[in-house]
Formats: sequence, C-alpha cells, structure tokens
Amino acid sequence: MRDLLLHICCAPDASVPIPELLNEGWNVRGYFYGSNIHPYDEYLKRLEALRILTAHYGIECEIEDYEPDEWLEGIRGLECEPECGKRCTRCFEIQLERCAEKAERFGYENFCTTLTISPHKNVTIINSIGDSVSGLHGLIWQNRIWRKNNGFLRSVRASKELGLYRQNYCGCVFSQRHLNGGSV
Repeated sequence: MRDLLLHICCAPDASVPIPELLNEGWNVRGYFYGSNIHPYDEYLKRLEALRILTAHYGIECEIEDYEPDEWLEGIRGLECEPECGKRCTRCFEIQLERCAEKAERFGYENFCTTLTISPHKNVTIINSIGDSVSGLHGLIWQNRIWRKNNGFLRSVRASKELGLYRQNYCGCVFSQRHLNGGSV
C-alpha cells in the first residue's frame, strides 16, 4: 500500500477524494492547514466537520496550529487583490508548501489536495503549484481534478449524508468581505 498525504482545505471538499483514494489502495493521511480561515469560530466549525469526516473514514489527520497572523504575513501586499487573483494563488502556495514539508517529515512520497473539487478555483494553477512544490521537496504530486464526474455535486450530497458543516465562503477574511459586499 502506498502512502499519500492529502491536503484538506475543508471536510466537504474532502468527502469525495478520501473514499476515492482509499478505493484506489492508498494509505491516506489528511493534512489541514486552516490558518487562512477567519474568524476563529469559523475555523472551529470547519475543524469539527473535518474530525467527523476523518473519523467516518478511519484516517488520521495532521492539524496545523491555528496561526492567522503568520498567514496574513505570508500574503502581505496582496490584501487588495480580487478573489481568485494573486492572493489566492499565494494562499495555495503556502498551504501546499506546508503539506509538502509534512509529507517529507512523515516519510510520504506522494501528496495531493482537495482544492480541485471546487468549481471556483483554478485547477491549472493549483496543479502547477503542486508540481513545483513537489519538485522542490523530491515528492510525487498526484495531479487530480476532483470536480470531474460531478465531484462537486457528489461532495454536496456526501456532506448532507454525513451532516458536515458546509461553509459559504473560501475562508479568509478577504473572501468573507467579498461575500458580504465589502464588509465583515
């Protein structure tokens, strides 16, 4: 059985990749970054949903410490970027870099992300970042587009079946402002 570290952006988005990877014979371990999520109450809701999902599938999940100031420092200068712009690309880089570092620490050769299930995210950019980060760490990037074959709709259905909290914005303070018409 091959080991794979799965970067999980949220439980609903992982509800399709986890069972598919397990069915393919991967030994899956989750990785949740979460420092990009605002406010803290929202982070806690997403973390609880993740714990429900990983318990359901019987997989371990590494949870990074919640350090939003560190994330804000990582995207400094990109605060005024539009949604799906350079700030989001930098956020993906931060998360996938941290996942690659964990994969190395655990001795995993393979990693991938749940980010590509969202119809709102650019899968070409995400997989390009994954390829680049994997090369820097001597890892193998599992290039997946989870939204294929109605992946997003299947994740909505699975989330309802499992009673998972499903958020209505990406997670950061800037996406929350965008959702609320510019105010938080």
